[in-house]
Amino acid sequence: MKKRRKFEEREFDLNKICTDTSALISGRITELINSNKLNNSEIIIPEIVVGELQAQAAKGKEIGFIGLDELKRIRELADKHKLVLKFVGDRPSYEDILLARSGRIDSLIQDIAKENNAVLVTSDLLQGLVAQAQGIKVKYFDSYEKKKRMKIESFLTSDTISLHLKENAIPFAKRGKPGETKLVPLKDKPLKSEELDEIATEILDAARYEEDSFIELGEHGATVIQLKDKRIAIARPPFSDGLEVTLVRPIVKLTLDDYKLSTKLKERLEKRAEGIIVAGPPGSGKSTFSASLAEFYFKKGKIVKTMEQPRDLQVPTEITQYAPLGGSFLKTANILLLVRPDYTIFDDIRNPKDFEIFSDLRLAGIGMIGVVHASDPVDAIQRFIGKIDLGVIPHVIDTIIFIKDGKIEKIFSLSLTVRVPTGMTEDDLTRPLIEVRDFENQNLEYEIYIYGEQTTVVPVKKEKKTGLQKLAIERMKSEIGRFDPSAEIELVSDNKAIVKVNNKVIPKLIGRDGKTIKSIEDKLGISIEVQPMVESLGKEIDYDVNETGAYIVFSFDNKISGKNANIYVSDEYLFSATIGRTGQIKISKNSELGKSLLRAITGKKEIKVFI
Repeated sequence: MKKRRKFEEREFDLNKICTDTSALISGRITELINSNKLNNSEIIIPEIVVGELQAQAAKGKEIGFIGLDELKRIRELADKHKLVLKFVGDRPSYEDILLARSGRIDSLIQDIAKENNAVLVTSDLLQGLVAQAQGIKVKYFDSYEKKKRMKIESFLTSDTISLHLKENAIPFAKRGKPGETKLVPLKDKPLKSEELDEIATEILDAARYEEDSFIELGEHGATVIQLKDKRIAIARPPFSDGLEVTLVRPIVKLTLDDYKLSTKLKERLEKRAEGIIVAGPPGSGKSTFSASLAEFYFKKGKIVKTMEQPRDLQVPTEITQYAPLGGSFLKTANILLLVRPDYTIFDDIRNPKDFEIFSDLRLAGIGMIGVVHASDPVDAIQRFIGKIDLGVIPHVIDTIIFIKDGKIEKIFSLSLTVRVPTGMTEDDLTRPLIEVRDFENQNLEYEIYIYGEQTTVVPVKKEKKTGLQKLAIERMKSEIGRFDPSAEIELVSDNKAIVKVNNKVIPKLIGRDGKTIKSIEDKLGISIEVQPMVESLGKEIDYDVNETGAYIVFSFDNKISGKNANIYVSDEYLFSATIGRTGQIKISKNSELGKSLLRAITGKKEIKVFI
């Protein structure tokens, strides 16, 4: 805690006092009343203090409601302790409230104390020092006294993950480690409202004055506090049905080595993965893994930042943690574009705007790691569907790491291709689709594509091949291997197969008038559809290309809206995209695709579009 100036304490008769805003918020007046130090006294409450508390409450600030509750308690105690309450002066003007930070309201309170020859009671050190310098009698209470141990800490053990305290209810703690937790009652009797209120007040005081502690979010009925490594949420009516205090904290700090990653995954994280989603259910260890990733990239010489609310990732001091600027992550994202980090951790992505911000930062070239709540690995992808264009998803997300019970349970890689979906055989069903593969073995697990007007996520079932099917595939490999040893063969039915080969060998494989492939079909007794490894060009179409603001815009005839377009630069495939309803395809200049297109345009390279 920072060193504070000493206040020169003097003893005064408290038969007439004047309270300021800080004394009400800190509860010092009811403290004096309950200790019988104000019996038969006159309490002067400046109207400007009431007005300031009302203004704070109107803005949804918790301190405004705390101060007004204190006024209510003082009135309730007045008859018992024979107190005289007087509300003096005028309510603050709009100008007074605007100038509150510059001392306008404090000055008006000092004037009222002086005019009424009252002792000014305050917990504001500067207020007390100024009033004392003016000859006003002052009773100063230190705003915060550091305690060796806070009340809530008495419930903590080394394996406590979270505390769940509610008034008039048995308090519980969740103890253990991710995946192996149990809910433990902390007392036999329910917590009294007064006891929990003391705990909450102590936490709020510590948040204001302790180092590495702050109030992250303050709304009427809800306050979120970061108290060193502990995240504490305080809920009150009307937001909740009773006072509740919830504490969550990390019990372990891991490095990437602790997760025993495969060499293949480590290499991908270091060299290729720049759109990573860390997914999992609540409490599964997503944030712990994300923090280890942040440290991993920092040690690799990368500039790393975070976007969080609350800011509770356990990362090295060198990694700056950003909150929503002015309550908006969009403003934070604009700052990040100026400071140019290599990687940004977004913990966590919740509402639709967050998904857009994550996508925009990734397409701008920043390596992104997003934390997403999901009960299943593929659910993490589905949360992006509908929020950004389907064809853009693989350019935003390349790797999904699913965490459960503190361990990596599944890793997916994503890629965009154009072909007939699995299980369909007709050529005219060719469409852009996202392949979701198991990263470690590259098995295709899901396909995502638009069918009709509906985006579908289809699991790819691996049917066990019969002996005859295995024999058919081996015979096809033998025949087709003469043309392309690396050919890919997929048996889609008992009488049809799809063969993907190098584009250059297709003419030779098909032969003049299709005689070569026909002879192979006759020999094997199966129909064979030949496809290129890189999708075939199709029909070349006319287009206009322009630069508009932050985008490169391809414009086409509206008649072909909704069709898939394949873009080639100097006869090399670059990407595929669906032509929008307005007959356009827009590519961000800051994305990797945009940069490649800009180089092609400025270098006057030939750009062709096929459908």
